[in-house]
Amino acid sequence: MPHYLLTSHDGFGLGHVRRSMLIGNALLEREPESRVTIFTGVAAEPKWLANRGFDVVRVPALLKEGDGSYANGDMPFHSVVAQRAETFDSLVRDGRPDVVIVDRHPFGTAGELRTGIERAARQGASVVLGLRDVLDEADRVHAEIAGDGWAGVAELFSAIFVYGDRSLCDQMAEYGLPLKPRYCGWVTTAPTHRVRRDEFELIIAAGGGGDGEPTFDLGASLVARRPPWRGTVLAGPYAGAWLDRRPDVHGRLALSRNVDGCSSFFARAGAVIQMAGYNSTAEAIAAGIRPILVPRRSPRREQAIRASRLSALGLADVVDEGADVSEIGWLLDRPRTLDVGACERAGIRLDGAHRAAKRLSRLVAAAASR
Repeated sequence: MPHYLLTSHDGFGLGHVRRSMLIGNALLEREPESRVTIFTGVAAEPKWLANRGFDVVRVPALLKEGDGSYANGDMPFHSVVAQRAETFDSLVRDGRPDVVIVDRHPFGTAGELRTGIERAARQGASVVLGLRDVLDEADRVHAEIAGDGWAGVAELFSAIFVYGDRSLCDQMAEYGLPLKPRYCGWVTTAPTHRVRRDEFELIIAAGGGGDGEPTFDLGASLVARRPPWRGTVLAGPYAGAWLDRRPDVHGRLALSRNVDGCSSFFARAGAVIQMAGYNSTAEAIAAGIRPILVPRRSPRREQAIRASRLSALGLADVVDEGADVSEIGWLLDRPRTLDVGACERAGIRLDGAHRAAKRLSRLVAAAASR
């Protein structure tokens, strides 16, 4: 019975742990008898993470501050790092995973995974680094890879999986990764059945919601200025500050909290305005919608890079957080749906979770044959 241990970088939103969850689901679909454990410090408790057939091991969170540093609001930084390190190492020692999949930072936010990863390698596990489609500006990524946080990757890791495609970001060429990456395609979900689109429903989304106020405001203003359009705000668990002051918009602005993914909402929408985070952007395009993207530009430029490249591929439109609603309302009059072959022509695949699971299974089989 193979054991897969997935780590989830906390960051600020929910994107990292959602990718881990989708890959875990794909592993269990492929190998129902396998054991899947997700190690995460995500502060929220999204309902889509519960009752999935795998173990979720929670540790204290390290959330990104506005200046790019990490902190925990309740515990000293060093105490959080020590607890996370001890828990992860014990999971490796006692659980003896066959594969360890590390999300984004090879040895954790502050190096807390290094001891456990070294132990996993000694025990014969395959250690895989999973990276999203776009990381950041190339200069910043080069500096990160040259630093202590990536020291030993070439020796300890078996592979690097990129949850995207080379057509969007050639990570070997742009970042100079220490191992040649394997591209899996987007790890995302698509609607399970077709529904009739409401041509006047605007879906407004901003991931976990903690830094989504500009997008929420812009979407609400569009609805207010463009009757007969109606809006539905997908408010994540960190959207409380905006919810306390949300506008009424004459009853034309509905609210959905902590939804189990955005796919079903995007599938019925006439238009979508959202931030340019990995998960919601992939879900919108997988649902056949050309989203209006409002990318965050700090502390990392990942969203801005993703948005501009998707725009160049004809899969999205991009507006600035500070845009005046009078300047972007015309986008609602443009065709907002994508034709069936749009992603394929752009070189983007949507089955990344299953492709990653298949490759992880092969690592277990190769180790068994050895």
